[in-house]
Amino acid sequence: MIGRRLTGIDAARGLALLGMMATHIFPLYDEQTGDATWTALVFSGRSSALFAVVAGIGLALLTGGSQPRSGRALSADRRGIAVRALIIALVGLTLGGLETSIAIILFHYGILFLLALPFVGMPLRRLAVWAGAWMLLSPVLAYLIRPWLSSAVEPSTLDSNVSWEAFLEPGTLFADVFFTGFYPVAQWLSYLLIGLLIGRLRLSELPVQVGLVAGGIAAAAGAKFLSYYLLVDRGGFEALLETNSGRIWPLARMMEVNLAGVEQTGSWWWMAVSGPHSGTPLDLLHTAGTAAAVVGVCLLLTRAQPNLLLPLSAAGAMTLTLYSVHVWVMSVTDAQPVPPDPAWLFWISAVLAAAIGIAFTRLGSRGPLEMVTHGASQLARHGSLSGK
Repeated sequence: MIGRRLTGIDAARGLALLGMMATHIFPLYDEQTGDATWTALVFSGRSSALFAVVAGIGLALLTGGSQPRSGRALSADRRGIAVRALIIALVGLTLGGLETSIAIILFHYGILFLLALPFVGMPLRRLAVWAGAWMLLSPVLAYLIRPWLSSAVEPSTLDSNVSWEAFLEPGTLFADVFFTGFYPVAQWLSYLLIGLLIGRLRLSELPVQVGLVAGGIAAAAGAKFLSYYLLVDRGGFEALLETNSGRIWPLARMMEVNLAGVEQTGSWWWMAVSGPHSGTPLDLLHTAGTAAAVVGVCLLLTRAQPNLLLPLSAAGAMTLTLYSVHVWVMSVTDAQPVPPDPAWLFWISAVLAAAIGIAFTRLGSRGPLEMVTHGASQLARHGSLSGK
């Protein structure tokens, strides 16, 4: 730890940041063969899910960790989280005005933080029931409501990131953010609930850390095996090929990389898919499992040596700033007539992120945007910047 801070959690967040940067910089399909690249196979869907799960863990730690607060203290925590959510959403709206190919997640994060407020005071067992039920049922709700949204809202999906202009079409904005967009909040709340559940455990204890690794691997592998059985052995994939999307899209390859934007209608067999960004129960289970395992591994590695993963943990302690800078840099490189070499761009970005994070850590300071969110949160919670 740095002070009382679990550096393993920061390291997991830093790894999620690097994974998302990799998916933004490197191609996800091989130009010659059309096959998924290793970047897509390793990071697509998993990095952003890890980011969301760690966000849930962070909310749990902000509200007492394994001993959640209640009463006035919890009310103060909720005010702080609400202000934090507002600032994150505002940053997301600002970045949404940039010309970039990145699907920016920050506005959705702000909404997710607000939706998580009723859950931050829940006892562990009740929270576990909610997390499991939400993971199972929210994709069903989305499957049922998306066709209605497609007919009732025109258009039902934004053509770009959420920006200030999106509020001119409130129906489209609601549909995109909650059900039809790249990060559908209705399903993604599952990640924050799972993160909250993990954050309520005694994360510094060895059995918990080992359990996260073992349980996460079991959940991730089990989801993939069940999906394979249902789609291949039970004929689900053949049924999906008969749907409108199955006739239009190369589903076999997209299930390895990214199913965002594919209209999942016409067959309940879509619920058996586990591909990245499909938002199905098995996708949520697989990516939440990989996230739990990564968190467990990072906690184990930093158990005896808190600074063992310093390049990751230092960057992970200021991801709001580094993610925002990354989005701006990508908007600049996307506008260049000759794009830079992806490998060079990634490694320069990764090294700079680690170096900046370490510099701020050594100075005992937060990142610029982290300072703003922390200060505003303290004001909302206690009426002063000192937190007293």
